[in-house]
Amino acid sequence: MFQVRIHGRGGQGVVTAAEVLSIAAFLEGRHAQAFPSFGSERTGAPVVAFCRIDDKEIRLREPVLEPDALIIQDPTLLHQVDVFAGLARDGYILINTSRSFDALGVGEFARSLRPERLCTVPATEFALTHVGRPLPNAALLGGFAAVSGRLKLESVAAAIRDKFGGKVAEGNVAAANAAYAHVRNELQETGHAQAN
Repeated sequence: MFQVRIHGRGGQGVVTAAEVLSIAAFLEGRHAQAFPSFGSERTGAPVVAFCRIDDKEIRLREPVLEPDALIIQDPTLLHQVDVFAGLARDGYILINTSRSFDALGVGEFARSLRPERLCTVPATEFALTHVGRPLPNAALLGGFAAVSGRLKLESVAAAIRDKFGGKVAEGNVAAANAAYAHVRNELQETGHAQAN
């Protein structure tokens, strides 16, 4: 089973990201589940959502405490919430930022992990360009497909179209494509493209 935990803030589409990720897995013939962890539901409050993907039926229903992958939609959470709690040493981390792990103040922690599984992507910038709104979730899913290799970009695009419609869907697909290309390029520049 592959478990993903998504951290963000209310209003950033964290719950939607988990749902779209599960739809993409389902479209590839796998079992998936997505659900949020509700606390304060106000805009800007920390929000967590979870997604599990497996080749067989998933019976677990509790929160993901030991994720295989983290998607962090808001880098301001890095020093406010223990976003890295339970992450496997061979886990994936994708952060919505154009800054490096060192610049974010988490470089020492990152050096204890596999560098080919760590990536940043300016997902909010891609969302503003292609969607016209600062909603990084779809772009991050494109980036996640690139860094993890766990889902095809085409499945992410189909899941976005399943969840949204018209211009909103196409803008989000374009943002996901841009983020996918950005992450692939970043991994190639560091020599990690085929190491996943």
